[in-house]
Amino acid sequence: MNEQIWNEGYGGYRAANMVAQTAQASPVELVLMLVDGLLEEMARLRMHIEHQRFEEKAHSIAKCADILTGLGSALEADTGNGVVENLSRLYDFCAHRLNQAGFEMDVSKVDEVLGIVQTLRAGWQGMADARL
Repeated sequence: MNEQIWNEGYGGYRAANMVAQTAQASPVELVLMLVDGLLEEMARLRMHIEHQRFEEKAHSIAKCADILTGLGSALEADTGNGVVENLSRLYDFCAHRLNQAGFEMDVSKVDEVLGIVQTLRAGWQGMADARL
């Protein structure tokens, strides 16, 4: 089978599967999907920096920034909750550090953000598990 045709078919399957998953997901599950996507993209970003793939690095940073913006916009800022403010600042910090990582070609900054996001993911997963 032609690899391009297989990749296109698989891409279509993944897109359809994602639509089905998001239609049935709770808000916490949607956040987990975004966070998982962010973790995957940061892993790619790390590899792009290590291998000095500049164009791909820029694309990955933009995708990470979009996901972090999505996570930030999902917060209910009008609640006056300090947790919401702190999460918003943390998402902004992560975006800033990833931009720095790309500019300086420094994977240690990506690793720093990976650690933060993995910790956040564990917290969101705990919330999801508590709701079951």
